[in-house]
Amino acid sequence: MNTNLLIGSALAAFGLITLVSRFVAPDSAMFSKLRPMQDTLGERTGLAVHVFAYTVVPLLAGASFLLSGLAPQP
Repeated sequence: MNTNLLIGSALAAFGLITLVSRFVAPDSAMFSKLRPMQDTLGERTGLAVHVFAYTVVPLLAGASFLLSGLAPQP
């Protein structure tokens, strides 16, 4: 198995799990770093940074790795 596919799958899975967990269980221990970020950066900015760092970046990186792993190799 291509390493990019493995890493991409793991990142995409993590991003999807955090995305779903935000709606299903927003007070989960999974988001233990959210409150300190909000205390430091403010309510909205802390939430935005947390969502970006733990959901958006893994999803984009996962998609990038998956696409590079699925691309035809010369």
